[in-house]
Order: sequence, then structure tokens, then C-alpha cells
Amino acid sequence: MIDYTMFYKTTLSLDEPWPSEARWDVFLSAFTAAERLRWVFDKANAVEKHWLVFPQYQFLHTDHPAGSVFASDSVSEADFIQLFWDSKLKGIDNTASICIDTTGFIRPFLMFLVRWLMVRGFRIFEAIYSEPVTYARREETRFSDEMIEQVRQVAGFEGNHLTDNSRDVLIIGSGYDHELIARVAENKDQARKIQIFGFPSLRADMYQENVLRAHRAEEAVGGLRESADLFFAPANDPFVTASVLQQIVKDLHSRNSLGNLYLSPLATKAQVLGFALYYVTECRNTPTSIIFPFSPTYNQETSKGIARIWKYTVELPAP
Repeated sequence: MIDYTMFYKTTLSLDEPWPSEARWDVFLSAFTAAERLRWVFDKANAVEKHWLVFPQYQFLHTDHPAGSVFASDSVSEADFIQLFWDSKLKGIDNTASICIDTTGFIRPFLMFLVRWLMVRGFRIFEAIYSEPVTYARREETRFSDEMIEQVRQVAGFEGNHLTDNSRDVLIIGSGYDHELIARVAENKDQARKIQIFGFPSLRADMYQENVLRAHRAEEAVGGLRESADLFFAPANDPFVTASVLQQIVKDLHSRNSLGNLYLSPLATKAQVLGFALYYVTECRNTPTSIIFPFSPTYNQETSKGIARIWKYTVELPAP
């Protein structure tokens, strides 16, 4: 069994120059109006640096930043990432060092990018996540417009599901967007619901804000039948998140209480990375899918300040 906690993570300084190992062939970041994204992009030391502009943020061409920018009207995570790769990185081989600033990525696009790197033979990449000082409207912060067009499997994370759904389990990484939690839970209304909350949270008050928002989806989730339906993983640690998922699934299998498994990461990008890593490492060719509530638009700015920058070294399995 893989020990995800052995994966390497560290922090990068807000004040001092970054160490020599924080240099890459390629640096990727999703463009939003958040100042923390621009600050990290400017500070990153890379041969190539690229902005990805997702259509859900609804930026005009005149809003685009300087430098290498890729924008597309494709709302498909698979099509967007493949178009970007063919446009900007077609000559890059799997020995190149790549760093992804996950902070501004829309979650399905980030997950598909992880799968894309694995399929292309990358065995290692680095990821950055910058913590905000606070969210703009605290517990009322909305990251998407919460108008859900559909709940579906994320491209590259589709499972080979069983026809018997009597032991279906849905594990939700519960974030602030209670409408997203509710829609995912309603989509799998017969499944047992398990929630993972970010604790310790990014900031001391954010856990309470998170719980207050997630509580609004309690009717759809159905309440917690037992203490085993509630788990915690640090909001800034993808590797502990993957370990918690591993332990939950192991326990379910030991009691023969798991058939189809559905994962839905709706919290921080660090936790989303943990869900994606767990899936590509342990869930391929199993009755497991990652599902997501897809929204047509996302808010361009949801946070204030930059509190801390994390760097994760992610090791991928063979394709």
C-alpha cells in the first residue's frame, strides 16, 4: 500500500528568493483576477511560463495578461487541456520539469491535467498552492455561480461501474459551495454519503465558515448517520487527503460495504490534487468515478491577500 505521507512538500518564501530547486522548464497557471496568482507567476523561475484562461471566468480578450496566454471557448476539460498542449507544449517531452500553480484552476481542468501528464509518461511534477489571507465574503463567498448545468464524470476519471447500486458510496470533499454539495448528493441520492472537511483549515476561522456553508446542504446529504460518515484532512495537504481516502476505502472493503464508489472533490485545490492523485494511483479500472457539478461561470476574484505558498512534489504511476 502506498504511503502518500512520504511525498515531499515544503513552503516557499513570500519575502526571500526561492531556492534553486524551485526552477522549472515549464510553469503553468490559470488566470483570474486574484493578485496572489499574478504575484506567484511573476516570482516563478521557469524557461517557459504560460497563462491558461478558462472560459468559465468570462474574461474579455482585453483583460488578458501579458506573456504567453492560451484561451479557448471550450468548456470541456479534456478538449481545453489537449488544445492547450498542442498549441503551447507540443515539443515538450516527459523529462521536462513542470510546475502547476493549482490556485486558480477550475477543478475538473486541474484533475484532467494530472491524468494527461500521467498518460504522457510524466512520472513527477510539482504543484503550487497559495493560501489566501481570507475569502472575500467569508462564509458567504461564492466561487461559482452555483447554477449547475449537469453533474457528470470528470474526463479521464470514469469508472467501470457495477449494475448493483445497493452498496454505492459517495465521498465528498466538502467546501464552501453548498449548492455544489447538494447537487452532487442529489445525483447519487441512494448512495451512502461520506464527507471530508478541511481540518486543520487554511486559517483559524475558515473551518467554521466551511461547516456553516456545508450545513446548508444537510438535507441533500441526508445528515451523518454515524461518526464514520465524517472525516478530516488538512485543507492544504493533498497527500494526507489521499491517505484519508485510502483509509476510508480500505475500511469499507473490510466490511464488504462498498460496491460503486463516487468521489467528488469540492474543497481546496490542494485537496482536489489529493483526490486526483489517489484516483490515478489506486482507482483505475475499478468501479470508481470522480463526479463533479459543472457550472457555466466562476467568480473572477474570491480572496484577499496571500498568506503562505506550498510546493508539492507529486509522483505519478506508470500509464
